[in-house]
Amino acid sequence: MPAAASEPVSPELLRRFDVAGPRYTSYPTADRFVEAFTDQDYLRALQQRRSGAAAMTMPLSLYVHIPFCESVCYYCACNKVITRHHDKATAYLRYLGREVDLHTEHLGLGQTVTQLHLGGGSPTFLSDDELRSLMGMLKRSFRLAPGGEYSIEVDPRTVDARRLDTLAELGFNRLSFGVQDFDPAVQKAVHRVQPAEQVFALVAAARERGFDSVNVDLIYGLPLQTPESFGRTLQQVTELRPDRVALYAYAHLPERFKPQRRIAAVDLPNAPSKVAMLAQSLAAMISSGYVYVGMDHFALPNDPLAVAKRQGRLHRNFQGYSTQPDCDLIALGVSSIGRIGATYSQNARTLDEYYDALDHGRFPVVRGLALTRDDLIRRAVIMSLMCQGQWLFESIDLAWLVDSRSYFASELETLRGLCDQGLVTIDETGVQVTPMGWFFVRAVAMVFDRYLQTDRTRARFSKII
Repeated sequence: MPAAASEPVSPELLRRFDVAGPRYTSYPTADRFVEAFTDQDYLRALQQRRSGAAAMTMPLSLYVHIPFCESVCYYCACNKVITRHHDKATAYLRYLGREVDLHTEHLGLGQTVTQLHLGGGSPTFLSDDELRSLMGMLKRSFRLAPGGEYSIEVDPRTVDARRLDTLAELGFNRLSFGVQDFDPAVQKAVHRVQPAEQVFALVAAARERGFDSVNVDLIYGLPLQTPESFGRTLQQVTELRPDRVALYAYAHLPERFKPQRRIAAVDLPNAPSKVAMLAQSLAAMISSGYVYVGMDHFALPNDPLAVAKRQGRLHRNFQGYSTQPDCDLIALGVSSIGRIGATYSQNARTLDEYYDALDHGRFPVVRGLALTRDDLIRRAVIMSLMCQGQWLFESIDLAWLVDSRSYFASELETLRGLCDQGLVTIDETGVQVTPMGWFFVRAVAMVFDRYLQTDRTRARFSKII
């Protein structure tokens, strides 16, 4: 595992790698999913899990997508339903129950779950009673293991200290607050006004209630942001001192995401300003004592994510970096993406399609992928690089019965260019990501992406830094 870089990342290096590429929460990436993978393929994957050794030994991770938001944030690229009619959640929870029942019908009751994440949309759109109903449903169907990671995304505008009591009572031990930027002008420009004082009070309340970890999300590249204004936000974040910080680059794709059409391109910071914001973010977080976990994640040294990185136990799934061992993921709700065995699957993206499938007693899966042997070998290398910062030849050779140096001969040749730039080292044991290369680990992983090498159209991806 590479240590943190001892020197700041130069703007020149950041500009050199200012290119688009996948985030590798999976490999192959979700844009490679096909509609030929149906609910019947998903059913077979579940049946194989139940009949195989995984049913006894491999725990599960659960993801539940709650798509509702009361108001639209203009930068948002998530699958969401904007509504102030909270009665819509009643029907949605009923259909979630049907989807859970389908899973327990084919997997059996009481499968052990070690990781649960509620995402959205805004999961805190649900009332306290609705959250109790949802968690009760999940706990009746699955066994939530003691010591697991149970997290929920929180819109600070929808919670107070009393609601934090409810979340703790329900078993959530990790919170993720969507902040994006503390600057009032930027907040107004993206239609998400939330005073910094409100967030500070909520984080303090969360600490008083003993939550294991508090995460804060930030976005750079938003309208009206400048390096100076974002510098002030970074200062406030380091004062707030959350356990984890996720720092994302805004990707302006108004042709794909309708809410972004309300953002005037002229208000967006230019490329040099974005590079400056990223450079100052890296410097500010590291100088404040945060560990650079990888890509866009930072954690305090004693946070389990930072500990897992030091110990080489870091993993990666559709929610990003995780301390949980590699495991199957059941994804519940509209548009959610899951993984069972050597398959990926995605649910219907609209409520009507989602409801219709469940009305007919079918899993709402509309696309997915059955991984080939080549996919699995490449996934092993990519995840090893993304999580452990290395690819050891012998480990891949033994696990997959291949001569990986021959198998990836052309990729190794490409890596030598990154070696010359100081991002990796190569010796007889394998490939090591350097401390500086850790900032650009997506570029290293992209070398092994067979689909990306045959399709150079990357506009659908965010920038790699």
